[in-house]
Amino acid sequence: MKLNEIKDNEGASKSRTRVGRGIGSGKGKTGGRGVKGQKARSGVSINGFEGGQMPIYRRLPKRGFNNIFASEYVVVSLGRIQDAITAGKLDAAKTIDAEALKAAGVVRRVKDGVRVLSDGELKSKVTIEVAGASKAAVEKIEKAGGSIKQLAAAAVAE
Repeated sequence: MKLNEIKDNEGASKSRTRVGRGIGSGKGKTGGRGVKGQKARSGVSINGFEGGQMPIYRRLPKRGFNNIFASEYVVVSLGRIQDAITAGKLDAAKTIDAEALKAAGVVRRVKDGVRVLSDGELKSKVTIEVAGASKAAVEKIEKAGGSIKQLAAAAVAE
């Protein structure tokens, strides 16, 4: 066998369909596009066009405001933290922070920080260091004998 004798197996490569090459090809006339007019041409931009009538997205008033500088926190419940401690993924003796929660698989990504909410029960005495926590969560942590340190928003963003 020589390099110039190498070829694909029969049927391994199929030649592409040449559209718009006459009615005998089966893909003639409209070339698989099905219609004449604007939809048959390239560069169609009729999405949202309502035949000259004012489109609905322009008839309806604009509402609200989207703050591009708002911080987006990942929410974690006390129950999820307790489940991770029980499963041995988190060490209650060490400080639990955003990186520890991510390493344990409790949160997928940290975003702008972690906020703890009071859902579930906390049985372990833990030290938590997060961007924020609800009042009820702080009460439950302190009731269990633990402590919580809430970081400033600027320190989290860095």
